[in-house]
Amino acid sequence: MTENTQQQPAANPELPTQYAPAEVEGKLYERWVERGYFEADENSEKPPYTIVIPPPNVTGSLHLGHAFEHTLIDILTRRKRMQGYETLWQPGMDHAGIATQNVVERELAKEGKSRHDLGREAFVERVWQWKAESGGQISGQMRRLGDGVAWSRERFTMDEGLSQAVQTIFKKLYDDELIYRAERIINWCPRCLTAISDIEVEYQDDDGELVSIRYGSGDAEIVVATTRAETMLGDTAVAVHPDDERYKHLVGTEIELPLTGRRIPVVADTHVDPEFGTGAVKVTPAHDPNDFEIGQRHGLPNLAVMDERAVITAHGPFQGLDRLEARSAIVAALRAEGRIVAEKRPYVHSVGHCSRCKTTIEPRLSMQWWVKVAPLAKAAGDAVRDGKVKIHPQEMEKRYFDWVDNLHDWCISRQLWWGHRIPVWYGPNGEVVCVGPDEQPPSGEGWHQDTDVLDTWFSSGLWPFSTLGWPEQTDSLAKFYPNSVLVTGYDILFFWVARMMMFGLYAMDGTPPFHTIALHGMVRDQNGKKMSKSFGNVVNPLDWMDEYGSDAVRFTLAGGANPGVDVPIGEDWVKASRNFANKIWNATRFALMNGATIEGELPPVEQLSATDRWILSRLNKTVAQVDALYEDYQFAKLSDALYHFAWDEVFDWYVELSKTTFFAGGEQAKVSGRVLGEVLDVMLRLLHPIVPFVTDALWTTLTGRESVVIAEWPADSGFRDDTAEAEIENLQQVVTEVRRFRADQGLQPGQKVPARLDLAGTALAPHEAAIRQLLRLQPEGEGFSATASLPVGGATVSLDLSGTIDVAAERKRLAKDLAAAEKEKAQANGKLGNEAFLAKAPDNVVDKIRTRLAKADEDIARIKAQLDRLPQA
Repeated sequence: MTENTQQQPAANPELPTQYAPAEVEGKLYERWVERGYFEADENSEKPPYTIVIPPPNVTGSLHLGHAFEHTLIDILTRRKRMQGYETLWQPGMDHAGIATQNVVERELAKEGKSRHDLGREAFVERVWQWKAESGGQISGQMRRLGDGVAWSRERFTMDEGLSQAVQTIFKKLYDDELIYRAERIINWCPRCLTAISDIEVEYQDDDGELVSIRYGSGDAEIVVATTRAETMLGDTAVAVHPDDERYKHLVGTEIELPLTGRRIPVVADTHVDPEFGTGAVKVTPAHDPNDFEIGQRHGLPNLAVMDERAVITAHGPFQGLDRLEARSAIVAALRAEGRIVAEKRPYVHSVGHCSRCKTTIEPRLSMQWWVKVAPLAKAAGDAVRDGKVKIHPQEMEKRYFDWVDNLHDWCISRQLWWGHRIPVWYGPNGEVVCVGPDEQPPSGEGWHQDTDVLDTWFSSGLWPFSTLGWPEQTDSLAKFYPNSVLVTGYDILFFWVARMMMFGLYAMDGTPPFHTIALHGMVRDQNGKKMSKSFGNVVNPLDWMDEYGSDAVRFTLAGGANPGVDVPIGEDWVKASRNFANKIWNATRFALMNGATIEGELPPVEQLSATDRWILSRLNKTVAQVDALYEDYQFAKLSDALYHFAWDEVFDWYVELSKTTFFAGGEQAKVSGRVLGEVLDVMLRLLHPIVPFVTDALWTTLTGRESVVIAEWPADSGFRDDTAEAEIENLQQVVTEVRRFRADQGLQPGQKVPARLDLAGTALAPHEAAIRQLLRLQPEGEGFSATASLPVGGATVSLDLSGTIDVAAERKRLAKDLAAAEKEKAQANGKLGNEAFLAKAPDNVVDKIRTRLAKADEDIARIKAQLDRLPQA
């Protein structure tokens, strides 16, 4: 295996009899941090390995999704650190503009105040105060999980360096005419009073109403349908498809808009689907994104009929009504005039809501700042197409291209006070000046700065390089950019990932921000259901850490992490992972008490038993398998491989097979003790990135060295012994088959049975003592009479069961089970043979009956075999 060069301090104390995570984890983590294991040196000659943390919102706490993502990143960085890389896991948090402002505004409301009572400057100061007092609790939770981040490099998207980066790139984009100001339709929250990004809009099916309204009259009559009748006050046209023969005579004419006294034109536009509904749509350019585009093509006026709070501003009887109040009033007025052709309620349709306050989003025409994304998005798409950046799993590439190839210009301004204020000043005579970080803003009477702030995604899009000191050309930037891999959820592939790609390629001379994008799924409950407070299935990972230990939570999360696939997780699985941690602890403790050591070189092959050679061969194959799975980001598969190697092969087989050797003592016991020490050393290092706490406590005790955190990653020595593997597999077959037979006969696991083992001429002969130990088989003894013989694996195991079981009672029990199985088979065959039943029954019901039939056949064969093996009465 690999040479470890750590200093060997004085011997560690004996391991406690039980593993207590609460007594181990906190102390270990603080020791790791104090010793600087997680810090990154930009002057190191080691190759770099960089991952940024997807910055959690400063308002948040560690939820299970964070714990999942952090576990995967920590696994990767811990392994790379052990492989000799200069690793940087960059920590930090996002200022989360709208979320944070909402939190502080709610706190002010408790005092009977609003932000306007304080004024902008005092309110922003209040937010900073809140951040210092309440924000950032997630840092402590990250420590609980074991996150190996470089704490000295922690950044915040509103700190001075990152603010300079934001202003720099805004100025650069502005000067390159990639940022502009224009009036467009945006997502508007009437409660938060700001534009919000697409990712902050949550769509859900709401009960509404679909009303069909007759515009015009007589030959100049068109029926349109809408779920938002209140917007008809802002209609400036009706659109039809140019090839729709029903309306060709009306294109270019005007019809009456009900309730308003206005006449509006009928226009022909290919956006309209003639097959949908009546083939005619109302056009409200100021309140619908598609209508806005139609309006632009046809030079229609933009008539806004609602204010920022979604209150009707249009003159008339509906002025001053909330949009929902106006909707009912307008429908009633149209009904009174005989304009309602049809009404459908409830009409279930998808409606956008603000993710922060759950208010229904209002599409609104507004003057905002925009990024012209076409050239940036093209570069982001080309970087993946050209192979500069790989997306894993590869099937996610299509979703990425579907997004970046169809991006609309990005609205980056927000009507908030908390965030990066837009660095643009307006003069008294209409002047517009964009100011860079090293430039003085214009001053004098009439000059003022834009009041809006930038979308949070604007600053987080700079995260891979702004955290390293950009726009300064720092040593850290030179060493650690680009990132090696980005680990993040597929749900923000379009939002955060695409923005980082666009900004990284633009700001860093065509160098993408990372080489690989490794996408994972979402954490769900054990039934595959989305975790939500409304469902009552949200889990606080700290509760599970308190109950079962952080390693158990980490191993469970890693064990479900198949690339790009959602992860179901339940408490029972965490309990099982806790049991695994306990198994590692107890088995290692037993091994240490029985001579396991890493002292000296491994004995030469000729001194090794077949059992020793088998486990060393399996060990090296596991190293190779785990390495290959890491390269493919197959966390679930590598966790499973390590679990079965540790529990099944090391603890359940090698340790058990070696007990007779250890108990016998002598030179062979020393040889096996050295082999077991080697296996534990490598196994603990392989497991460390996933379960760092228990492995460090055990490894330092085993080796006497400083910490497994800085140990070398195991290398595959190339040792293979297929002959020994075949021999032990044969032994396992014998033991497994006899154990099954014992269980079938109702024998207790510890119950001893006289037996004769016919192993002569087989490779199993040297293992007779171990086989007897594992199977609780006594020597034949006087009066031995074989009542059952099992030929298996080239050997024969003969058992004397007389006196150990009540044969008559056992035959009676098995006969009863056989009758039940045969009855089940008959019932299943009866249904499957009934043509009328098969014609009517759903496929899933028929499949279940076929499964029952197969199970009944298996039970019948098993029970008959048990009866055949019973002694004759």
